[in-house]
Amino acid sequence: MPYTTLWKGGLGPQAHGWLVGSTGTTDGARQGVLFMMDAAHPPGTGDRDRLGRHDYDAELRLYHEVLRRACDVRGDDRVLDIGCGTGQTTRDAARLAQAGSALGVDMSAPAIERARQLARVEGLRNVTFEHADAQVYRFSQQRFDLAISRFGTMFFADPVAAFANIGRALRPAGRLVMMVWQAHEHNEWAVAIHQSLGGSGGEGTLAGQGPDPFSLAHPPTVNGILTAAGFVGIAFTGVQQPVYYGPDVATALAWVRGFTCTNEVLKRLDPAAGSRALARLRNALTARMSDDGVWFNSRAWIVTARRP
Repeated sequence: MPYTTLWKGGLGPQAHGWLVGSTGTTDGARQGVLFMMDAAHPPGTGDRDRLGRHDYDAELRLYHEVLRRACDVRGDDRVLDIGCGTGQTTRDAARLAQAGSALGVDMSAPAIERARQLARVEGLRNVTFEHADAQVYRFSQQRFDLAISRFGTMFFADPVAAFANIGRALRPAGRLVMMVWQAHEHNEWAVAIHQSLGGSGGEGTLAGQGPDPFSLAHPPTVNGILTAAGFVGIAFTGVQQPVYYGPDVATALAWVRGFTCTNEVLKRLDPAAGSRALARLRNALTARMSDDGVWFNSRAWIVTARRP
C-alpha cells in the first residue's frame, strides 16, 4: 500500500468545500442535498470575471487539474465517472478519449440534466449521463477501461458492494482513479466551519450530520475496502491544494450558508446563538481573504487501483 506526495499547491495569486450534493455518489456531496453549481463557466487561471461566478467547479479548479493528470485518459479509453455532478470531469474525459467514450453517473437528477445540457452545448457526441446510484446500477460488465471520481465515492451505503460493482464494470487490468478528502483535521475549510458553527461554548455541533465526507480519509480503511471489492495495486498519492470559496467574504458566506450542514446547525440554535455563529463564520472567512478571494488550505488523496 504505497504512499507518495506528488502535488502541493500554495497560497498565492492563482491559489486557494464543503459544497453539498445528493447523498450517495454525488461529486462533492458532503452533508445532505443541495446543488449550487454552474459548470458552464469553469474558471481559468487569472480569470477574475469567471471566479466571480462561484460554483463547485470553481472551488476545486486546482484539484481538477491534478486529477486530470492523474487519470491519464487515453484516446480510445471508455471512461466511467462516478458521482459526476454536472459533468465537468466526464466532459473533460470525453474530449481526451476522442476515439472512446465517457459515461457519468450521479444520484442527483438536476445535476444529470445540467450535465446533459452542457454536453449538448459543447457539441460532445461521445459522452452520456445516467441518473443512477453506482452501488447498484447494472453497468455493462467489463466495458470500461477507466473509472474516475472527483470526491464522489465517500457516501456509499455499502462501500465494498459499491466498489465491487464498479470493478465488475472494468475490463481486466482496468484502472480506478479517485480523489477523496484526507482527514478532517487536515482540511482548513472543514475545521474553520466546524469551529465557527460550534463556538467556544458548544452552541452547535456538526457531529452526526448525515454522511461522512471523510469516510475514505484513512488509507488502511480504503485499502481494506478496495481489497475486499477485488482490486489490486492500491496506492495513495497525497495532494495539498487550496480551495476557493469566492471572490469576497459576502460570496463565501452565502456559499457556506448554502451547505445543508450549516443550515441544520443554524436551525437548532436560538436567534442570538445563530447570530454569534454567523459572526464567527464571517470572521473566519475574512481572515482567509486575499487579493484573489477567499481560499482555504486542504488535503486530499488520489487513490489508484486496478482490476486483476
